[in-house]
Amino acid sequence: MASPADTGKRRITVLGTGYLGTAHAACLASLGFEVLGVDVSAARIAALSRGELPFHEPGLGSLLRTGLASGRLSFSTSYPYAAAFGDVHFVCVGTPQRAGCYAADLSQLTGCIDALGPLLNRPCLVAGKSTVPVGTAADLAARLARLSPAGPACELAWNPEFLREGHAVADTLRPDRIVAGVPSARAEAILRGVYADPIRAGAPFLATDLATAELVKVAANAFLATKISFINAMAEVCEAAHADVMMLSEALGHDPRIGRAALRPGLGFGGGCLPKDIRAFMARAGELGVEPAVSFLREVDDINLRRRARMVDLARELAGGSFAGRNIGVLGVAFKPGSDDIRDSPALDVAATIHGLGASVRLFDPVAMSQARRAHPELSFADSAIEAVTGADVTLLLTEWQEFREADPEKLGAAVARRNIVDGRNALDAGRWRAAGWHYRALGRPLGHAGK
Repeated sequence: MASPADTGKRRITVLGTGYLGTAHAACLASLGFEVLGVDVSAARIAALSRGELPFHEPGLGSLLRTGLASGRLSFSTSYPYAAAFGDVHFVCVGTPQRAGCYAADLSQLTGCIDALGPLLNRPCLVAGKSTVPVGTAADLAARLARLSPAGPACELAWNPEFLREGHAVADTLRPDRIVAGVPSARAEAILRGVYADPIRAGAPFLATDLATAELVKVAANAFLATKISFINAMAEVCEAAHADVMMLSEALGHDPRIGRAALRPGLGFGGGCLPKDIRAFMARAGELGVEPAVSFLREVDDINLRRRARMVDLARELAGGSFAGRNIGVLGVAFKPGSDDIRDSPALDVAATIHGLGASVRLFDPVAMSQARRAHPELSFADSAIEAVTGADVTLLLTEWQEFREADPEKLGAAVARRNIVDGRNALDAGRWRAAGWHYRALGRPLGHAGK
């Protein structure tokens, strides 16, 4: 294998080959780096080595297979091999919510540093990408300094990720910003070298201290969650006042100080990032003695969860006041379109809740069916949207996949028992569905609105 001097680029390891790590490894290999992905799961490493992506992400599977075929991308379970291979080690392990509280579980992160650190006997850079509570990087830097035989020649930086599920390849190769919390000019230069192509293409590179880099990520997620919950709070007001939250959102979006991004009302946010990240932020603020500064995030979280309850209420209304003996057809179970991720999925939560209230629930999702079956074997699953709604008393649109947005209301209407639909994502043309004889309801919209 060519040395770094031969290629002009440092060798890179990516520790943790989940969603973030696999995307980072494949994308860096596509930029010409020699990349080694490392994971403790032998089964995952074997699948990736065969070119099999263990989750759905548009464009990433082909990038993975291209990297493997080129010889620039490989995978291993060996930390000693990783330490010998890499000049830059990106840490991409998970930081889930700790059981029983809001705080982040950092055990995978500390375990990774503890396994890698004693093996680092030459100058290198360890760059964390995982989302962590502020102050974690400084603790890990001290930990690494104690463990590494290379001493101060082994530095730790923090380079947070800003990936959107469904857009990971574009967000890695063409990021809207690169944030690097660095302890030295050397560490900054190394990361500038890794991201030379995106920087040349115009991506801003922001060099900060470690704590600021950590905060950039959690603050961005907190702001995004707040904006989503704000428009959903306005949806609650609109329902009480017989106003239309979609028109309100459009009007607000024209204000350049506010903007349209993330201002679409609906069922709220979910997934493996926003919910647990804002809770970890609250927990860390409490540890720092500044809990009141982020206390509003508790209401942001509560608003988000209330949207799910309101969706159940609307479905119950259309079912005649009770779910007992009713058939409910559900379109979408992933937490968002473009992904098969069902972690904290509002769609799946609503479906499971309605099943628990006595309804017969049948679901369909274009890519997340196997995950949903494992998580909720008590539910019924269909092979198509038409099959999911056949015989349904109420149809629920819970994830706004394009095929659902473009569905023919006449074709679906011929399959259902009753033409009742609740649009949980405000994704359908209400006038078109009502013209086809459907009783259309949506979160935050008056009964008789005929617009989109």
